[in-house]
Amino acid sequence: MTVIFERTPAVIGHRGLGSGTLTPPGGTSSVVENTLPSMLAAVEAGASWVEIDVTRTADDRLVLRHDPTTPEGDHVVELPAEATGLPLLEEIFEGLPAEVAVDVDVKTVLEDATDDPSRRTGALLLPVLRREARRRRLLVTSFDPSLLVFLREELPGVPLGLLTWLRFPLWHAVPAAAGLGLQAVAPHTGSCGFEHPDTRLRPLERCVEQAHKAGLDVVVWCPSAERAPDYKAAGVDAMVVNDVPGVLAAVR
Repeated sequence: MTVIFERTPAVIGHRGLGSGTLTPPGGTSSVVENTLPSMLAAVEAGASWVEIDVTRTADDRLVLRHDPTTPEGDHVVELPAEATGLPLLEEIFEGLPAEVAVDVDVKTVLEDATDDPSRRTGALLLPVLRREARRRRLLVTSFDPSLLVFLREELPGVPLGLLTWLRFPLWHAVPAAAGLGLQAVAPHTGSCGFEHPDTRLRPLERCVEQAHKAGLDVVVWCPSAERAPDYKAAGVDAMVVNDVPGVLAAVR
């Protein structure tokens, strides 16, 4: 079984220090999500892992962006990288210390359905991940199962995780991730029963137990500091969070 996290529950900085624009603890200036300053601020706050969102541009570059559009509303995949004003993936990897592990959340695009396979997001990402895996711990996650299957065949040794949307039932997510031959399942807190109680849900502890029996780590996104102890008690392996210092204080 692949060991993804050396210490559990691992606290992973969501898009760096957190989503949006945040001011680091004790800081005087704010940092923007999915930028190197945000990543470094998360590390300074105590995170040993950060999560980044990666997508492709019109000129086949890889940039950091959660949404398919820029802040101005233009579609990232329709612009050259320079015109997006977004950080390049290679620049983030170069500027981030090698001891910081990275959860790479891959955002595939509509054009991946029809573009030449060599231009699709997974094909562009593959050589970058191969290089980076030689010097730092990685986890690659995505909502796109086809991307994960592609990387599973081409990138052995790098753990992969299936992301599931908001209230996607764990009774589907866990067997899906196991059946795909992945190493992790990454549900939103809305799927876990604390924020959205649902009588059809199995207890989170039971779901985590079954995931572990199937060889899967469970990575939950995005619990609050107040709820983090509940997820720790349920046995989750990692949490992708918007409040790094708060969650660290809550679970340590």
